[in-house]
Amino acid sequence: MDLSQLSAISPIDGRYRSKVKILANYFSEEALIKYRVKVEIEYFIALCELPVSQLQNFDKSHFDKLRKIYTNFTTKDALKIKEIESVTNHDVKAVEYFIKEQFDILNLSKYKEFIHFGLTSQDINNTAIPLSINDAFDHVYYKELTQLITKLKELANDWSDVSMLARTHGQPASPTKLGKEIQVFIERIEQQVNLLQQIPYAAKFGGATGNFNAHVVAYPNLNWKKFGQHFIEKILGLHHSFPTTQIEHYDHLAAQFDALKRINTIIIDLNRDFWTYISMRYFGQKIKKGEIGSSAMPHKVNPIDFENSEGNLGMANAVFEHLSAKLPISRMQRDLTDSTVLRNIGVPLAHTIIGFTSTLKGLNKLLINKDKFKEDLEENWAVVAEAIQTILRREAYPNPYETLKELTRTNTKITKKIMASFIETLNISNTVKNELKAISPSNYTGI
Repeated sequence: MDLSQLSAISPIDGRYRSKVKILANYFSEEALIKYRVKVEIEYFIALCELPVSQLQNFDKSHFDKLRKIYTNFTTKDALKIKEIESVTNHDVKAVEYFIKEQFDILNLSKYKEFIHFGLTSQDINNTAIPLSINDAFDHVYYKELTQLITKLKELANDWSDVSMLARTHGQPASPTKLGKEIQVFIERIEQQVNLLQQIPYAAKFGGATGNFNAHVVAYPNLNWKKFGQHFIEKILGLHHSFPTTQIEHYDHLAAQFDALKRINTIIIDLNRDFWTYISMRYFGQKIKKGEIGSSAMPHKVNPIDFENSEGNLGMANAVFEHLSAKLPISRMQRDLTDSTVLRNIGVPLAHTIIGFTSTLKGLNKLLINKDKFKEDLEENWAVVAEAIQTILRREAYPNPYETLKELTRTNTKITKKIMASFIETLNISNTVKNELKAISPSNYTGI
């Protein structure tokens, strides 16, 4: 059976493929192979810069030809490597053999034993994977998140003067501004993005158990630690983890996943708030001709975009949770549990991107119902009791809190008229009375 939207097991490769297919450039099997080839080629080139007699005569004009092996990498090349792997039963060794074949084609056969020289497969995997994550963040993740933040900023600005009844514990509370409530989410997301961007893309590079054993035994007079750090940080642009076991610690990677999870959690919180606001009729939704909200109830327009986002971000967080909890743990110097887990990094990122796009779609469909905002404020004059008792405290009025408590809890509904009548009964100056009467649910919104 050929893979299609109908035959795919995972919805990110089926139903949602069109939304996340760009991630295949970073997290598909072909992409992983390409990044491995890149690391192997760049490593060989770096070795040529060392005082290694066997490489002293290597013509550096070949460097561009070598780099074309990964810059011009094709699906045909990836299939060739998979064909080699079917014999070797080792994915990184298959990459090494493929590159050796390319050296033969370029008449560089006498140098090909310096491909993968002194390395273990994890020196390649633990550099290829952070490279792919870095590129995916730069070219996909941050772009998608920025679009969402930009939309939120637009709405926060457009609705900056819209007063709304706040609700704490689900009950009417001191009024606020709609724009400010959106700004809360913007600030939360941007704070977490700042933290995420401070986490290094870490990579291990040090041989079978992290000590450069093979390198040192072959060339004991070279500073291999310095070389490894230079290669990882200056050539690949990653952070060199040292010392390590056979594998990267994954502590920084776990921190990245935890940061991604926190950002998703904030957006889930936002989704639920807007879902609730829609149910309260604060917002309607733009209707697209031909769309159906419910198969049974013709009148319904469901907030499906916010629901879709919440579900996908929840899926993403479940996988991020496992990744961050599992990856930093490995038995002694290395076990293989990280290998299969690392192949799934694209899964939570795909669900995350789907979540971002769904939230953005939902925000773009919102139609504000300002009359409903005003109606709820007018129906809840009791919320200005806080303002009145606070000013009475300022005026040293006796027991102001208790006075307002008695008023607001003995009357089933506080209206503007009842509040004004109450103010008239207070033993305070007319100036203060006028100050109190000027307060309303619409203007008692603070900063």
